[in-house]
Amino acid sequence: MATDLSAAQLSEKHRTTLDQALDAIRSRAYWSPHPEHPKAYGESAPADGLAAFQALHGTRLDLGQPGTDGWTGGEVSPYGPELAVEYPHIDPDVLLPAMRAGMGAWRDAGAETRAVVCIEILSRISARTHEFAHAVMHTSGQAFMMAFQAGGPHAQDRGLEAVAYAYEEQSRVPATAGWSKPQGKKDPLNLSKTFTAAPRGVALVIGCNTFPTWNGYPGLFASLATGNAVLVKPHPRAVLPLALTVQVAREVLSEAGFDPNLVALATEAPGEGIAKTLAVRPEIKIIDYTGSTGFGDWLEANARQAQVYTEKAGVNTVLVDSTDDYRGMLSNLAFSLSLYSGQMCTTPQNLLIPREGIDTEAGHKTYDEVVADLAGAVGKLLGDDARAGALLGALVNPEVRAHLEAAAGLGEVALASREVINPDFPDAVVRTPVLVKLDGARKFWEGPDAEAAYLSECFGPVAFAVAVDSTAEGLDLLRRTVRDKGAMTVGAYTTSADVERAVEEVCLEESAQLSLNLTGGVFVNQTAAFSDFHGSGGNPAANAALCDGAFVANRFRVVEVRRQA
Repeated sequence: MATDLSAAQLSEKHRTTLDQALDAIRSRAYWSPHPEHPKAYGESAPADGLAAFQALHGTRLDLGQPGTDGWTGGEVSPYGPELAVEYPHIDPDVLLPAMRAGMGAWRDAGAETRAVVCIEILSRISARTHEFAHAVMHTSGQAFMMAFQAGGPHAQDRGLEAVAYAYEEQSRVPATAGWSKPQGKKDPLNLSKTFTAAPRGVALVIGCNTFPTWNGYPGLFASLATGNAVLVKPHPRAVLPLALTVQVAREVLSEAGFDPNLVALATEAPGEGIAKTLAVRPEIKIIDYTGSTGFGDWLEANARQAQVYTEKAGVNTVLVDSTDDYRGMLSNLAFSLSLYSGQMCTTPQNLLIPREGIDTEAGHKTYDEVVADLAGAVGKLLGDDARAGALLGALVNPEVRAHLEAAAGLGEVALASREVINPDFPDAVVRTPVLVKLDGARKFWEGPDAEAAYLSECFGPVAFAVAVDSTAEGLDLLRRTVRDKGAMTVGAYTTSADVERAVEEVCLEESAQLSLNLTGGVFVNQTAAFSDFHGSGGNPAANAALCDGAFVANRFRVVEVRRQA
């Protein structure tokens, strides 16, 4: 196969970046090679990216994959326009063997070559960040700046983080070793040994609707960097960002002298449900999935031939005990509840507030005052429609709107949701959050038959202000929620060292990531690659964390060959 990019060239270009990423995952300090600001990509980048995105409308994205037996598409932007892009529909009996054919050379290339090839893929994606931002915006409903940052540099950071962990884990064992065991007066026993990181097989990435790149890149690059081929099956409403990713990956692999079929795309016809069929095929040895608990549980139970990594639903909770920055707390919570219309797996849903109120630097605040003031903070934040649209984005699908409308009937509404009109996209469905008061008395949630509304995820712009009898009761409810329902994030506000320690203890015992007393520009629903862990893998919301050694180490096995020396 012709080679335009040698391993030495790629190593010279990207080895420093790999080393910096390795330093970052060890130190957990802030670092990112991918700029967050749109202007960092050049003066013409915004217009060029928009033009590139618009040029895709009404086209057929032919990736040159074997096994293409037709074409499918049909994405409609949450902002209204039809994308009208067609993608290859696959015959897995043809494509999967073709994907496996290139794995031997990819395995033999070694961990460093695989890592720098992956970094080249990410580098080319980064250069097209403006184009990808529009693709993410018009498939997920994120507002442009969020789509730009979360779908661009933050997703690329998570992909690079996975590459760094993959390299780190594969480098723990040397490639060769000499072994000599003394035998007293006899000659020693001598062996020469080789150790090879052997991939498991074909990895399947099942994408989600809301964060196709941010949630898709960790599994994709963790599997590719450990020697596996990767089949990307996007959500049918959010194909374009991952299809463009596959296109870039195939180009780089080919230029580097590897089989482009190491990365391929699988799209589905309406109602086909191809993920279920692919997930149980014997060629599929790794599955990465983000989505509903129902299908995640099905994958874990039925895809027995594969290592399955899932991020499912959880009930994210914030315990409000006390604060020394009342306005800062309200402002921080208001932003967290509003960002992307609450359509993040990390958005807080349940706010546990003592029935008797909380102590603040501004005096004691009753439960009703806290709820009313939070409602006021959200209303102020989203009072201007232009600002509201830039924060809220659009509801990603009709199911989210149904959740929002149903929530208002569950209790006393402290803040009603309102419609926001986006003048640029009048067909977009944009709604502000609803805040509902609910009773958190123990009788409503204790016991196996408890059916309190707040014990289930209500995905979207919905928050419950749950009145608990005391902070201690709130801690018990927090523990029950994380243990039984899972949580990607937990937050707490307290000025008490004892309460702080008690919250920490709950999160340590139930394995939940905790944010304490956030009042500034960092929010509970945001995490930074190379420093923060997204999920823990230790509660029902997810069985893996992004990203740690456990996320990559079982995607390959070390195979040893011993030879008589």
